[in-house]
Amino acid sequence: MASSLTDVTYNYRRICENIARAAESTGRTADDIIFLAATKTVEAPVINHAISLGLRYIGENRVQELLSKYDAYDLEHASLQFIGHLQTNKVRQIVGKVDLIQSVDSEKLAREISRCSEKRGITTDILLEVNIGREANKSGVMPELLPELLDQVKDLPAVKVRGLMAIPPICENAQENCKYFDNMRNLFLDIKGKNIDNIAMDILSMGMSDDYEEAIRCGANMIRVGSALFGKRYYPA
Repeated sequence: MASSLTDVTYNYRRICENIARAAESTGRTADDIIFLAATKTVEAPVINHAISLGLRYIGENRVQELLSKYDAYDLEHASLQFIGHLQTNKVRQIVGKVDLIQSVDSEKLAREISRCSEKRGITTDILLEVNIGREANKSGVMPELLPELLDQVKDLPAVKVRGLMAIPPICENAQENCKYFDNMRNLFLDIKGKNIDNIAMDILSMGMSDDYEEAIRCGANMIRVGSALFGKRYYPA
């Protein structure tokens, strides 16, 4: 594990430098960007090492994996979020354990999060996931249906919309993703300008290991980085 931890240390510092440089190009600083580590398949000791370096946000894609590692995370020093596709029948298992659910793409899912949160006497922060590339194999609300979804969830008693999230199509180079990032930023700013009750557009989550610098330059203030930090991972089917 020592070699792996050494690699994570090097990668973490390099990513932080890249974040700072990209942020500065838009008149912001690294402090304006939330660096969230996507921790799918990563063991808790490695995650906690990254936290010891200064990482403050971690995100899991799968409910069962999150639950299996939950007691081992150093959550005194980091915020745990859920960033993968979430089935309604698993909502109750993570409500109260995560600080933010990033992948809400339907009224049904938002209502279940609200119901489970209300039972616990809490409010859960969520992001609405937009299928900005209109890909049939990806989750997310279509851009033109986003206003309808916002209207459906804004009055739910125990959720608060904090912003938007997107996973653009895989492109040959990171620059190609800029058109999708720009479209997301425009949606984000348009909604933000409407000042809708219970809709706080303060998080725009987009950009991953191959394109996070471009995402920041296009307006992202949260990035989700996995392999660039932890190395290439091979996911079980």
